Amino acid sequence: MRIMGLDYGSKTVGVAISDPLGLTAQGIETIHRKAENKLRQTLARIEALAKEYDVEKIVLGFPKHMNNDIGERAEKSLELKEMLERRTELPVIMWDERLTTVEAERTLIESKVRREDRKKYVDTIAAVFILQGYLDSIYLEKDKATISEENMVSE
Repeated sequence: MRIMGLDYGSKTVGVAISDPLGLTAQGIETIHRKAENKLRQTLARIEALAKEYDVEKIVLGFPKHMNNDIGERAEKSLELKEMLERRTELPVIMWDERLTTVEAERTLIESKVRREDRKKYVDTIAAVFILQGYLDSIYLEKDKATISEENMVSE
């Protein structure tokens, strides 16, 4: 089973998928829509990808403000979460995505991707960073639990 990561923007949704072991995230596509409130085709595409990749849960970027407040963009992400859960019947986890687009942009610049080509990839790369952050947190928690168990056994 795999996990899907989404970077939800006003006109695009970057999509990433984990490998079957849940260790790494790979970008697979950017879904484009004509208007922000036109989500039916976007939801259908996400649902199709979730089935194609045998996804067990979705991690959706949660764009909080730097002061931790929830703004209009975050509210729209929460609305998308509800729609995705109804449509796919999969759990959707909200994941703090602050600065992932900046990080994705920086990665593309360092990789010497031309400015006009960066727009094609930035949302997918941001989805990879969102998903990889979540995957890393899972393994950090597992490592902490393993260390705690080992300490209890050795005492």
